Amino acid sequence: MAKEKKTLAKALKEKTDKPVKEKSSKEKKNKSSKKEKEALLADYPNLWETRSQDDIDHTMAFAEEYMAFLDIAKTEREFVNNAIDALNDKGFVDIDTVETLKPGDKVFSSIKGKGLMFAVVGKEEIVKGMNILGAHIDSPRLDLKPNPIYEEDELVFFKTHYYGGIKKYQWTTIPLAIHGVIMKKDGTKLSLCIGEKDEDPIFYISDLLPHLGSEQMSHKASDFIKGEDLNVLIGGSKLPDDDSRDACKYAILKLLNKEYGIDEKDFVSAEIEIVPAMKARDVGFDRALIAAYGHDDKVCAYPALMALMAQEAPARTCVCMLSDKEEIGSYGNSGAQSRLYENFLVELFAKINGGYDELGYRKCIANTKMLSTDVSNAYDPKYASVSDKRNTAYLSKGVKMEKYTGARGKSGASDANSEFFASILRIFAENDIPWQTGELGKVDAGGGGTISAYLAKLGMEVIDCGVPVLSMHAPYEVISKIDLYFTYLAYKCFIENMK
Repeated sequence: MAKEKKTLAKALKEKTDKPVKEKSSKEKKNKSSKKEKEALLADYPNLWETRSQDDIDHTMAFAEEYMAFLDIAKTEREFVNNAIDALNDKGFVDIDTVETLKPGDKVFSSIKGKGLMFAVVGKEEIVKGMNILGAHIDSPRLDLKPNPIYEEDELVFFKTHYYGGIKKYQWTTIPLAIHGVIMKKDGTKLSLCIGEKDEDPIFYISDLLPHLGSEQMSHKASDFIKGEDLNVLIGGSKLPDDDSRDACKYAILKLLNKEYGIDEKDFVSAEIEIVPAMKARDVGFDRALIAAYGHDDKVCAYPALMALMAQEAPARTCVCMLSDKEEIGSYGNSGAQSRLYENFLVELFAKINGGYDELGYRKCIANTKMLSTDVSNAYDPKYASVSDKRNTAYLSKGVKMEKYTGARGKSGASDANSEFFASILRIFAENDIPWQTGELGKVDAGGGGTISAYLAKLGMEVIDCGVPVLSMHAPYEVISKIDLYFTYLAYKCFIENMK
């Protein structure tokens, strides 16, 4: 009987061994097939699923720092001021204060207080080119008109002129804050920031109650509220025993004069911006997303700033360009089309090179590589009809590489060349940087531009590379924290490894 048991056990083992071998072989084949498939197909996985816990911990920490910075840098002037403070702490000095530059030197230059250029000098000859990160730090908002204050039926308002592409109805019934500068008659500059602290008053644009809104709701969304009706409520009281015309307006002006030493004419030359008073906040039970005003384009400008500040002794000279006026075409002397940004590059070249050489500078620019670090739309399943699902960016799948922007027939695009694009993808692959690609909506759905075309005009290689955003240009936009962190790593990888 013992012998029979042994034989039976042996038979069972032989019977079960064979299928196990076949399964193992099949598994190996499937694994090999999966690797081959992954190698051949373009796959852009969700990073929350594929990245390590260490990556996720760094993501969360980086996001906290970004959110804190956003809350104190809602306008281009505030971004520049806070960035310069950070640069000073890292040993950067104003380029005007130095005569010559050597490897490891760190310099910056403010562009009218609303743009910023800064650089870390590299070890290689400057004629071999630079690596540049270029973002913009202005965002859609409401600006005050030159004569903004008026009273109507015992309420006092600011007249505004919207800045950039907005959906006007989104700016009603939300808390608003006042940021900006007023140059007083004695030449002193008054900086204003009212509405951000808990104890501050906020400001407000009213809307029509639904009970009386049937006619309004019959209009197109673009006509729900006219630009001329984006008037900000700023007061509604009178001084005692004052029944004169514009008594409420006078009460506000008297309060402003007492508090800030200004009068109505001081607003004519002022730069006052009306922005949402909301702070950056986590979104979702998992806190994977961030809602904030001004992600476009501070969600790219901040990691660009941090990536360049992390440099100590780069191979190539690294530059960060933070420009103004992108939302209205990059015009003016603080927009990306201004020669003032190139002036910094010229001065940087001359002080590294030991003097200015026109041909040498032009060769330097021709050898320069740049990422135009600007946002793009993230795919929203609620509005799927405007996007090509096969050619769009998704939240949480990494930085978006965008070969061209523009509208419809690529109007206004710089359209990066294949050689440059592929060279970036190679260094991303070598450094484990996840990325995705796509376009800004379907071909005939619209489009948009960035600063890339203006820098490409100088002759350097440029491509757009930034964070996907939900509800772009709304008063409160949404991004993924993990996209933000890996965008920082992508920018850092680019300036450290691109040749």
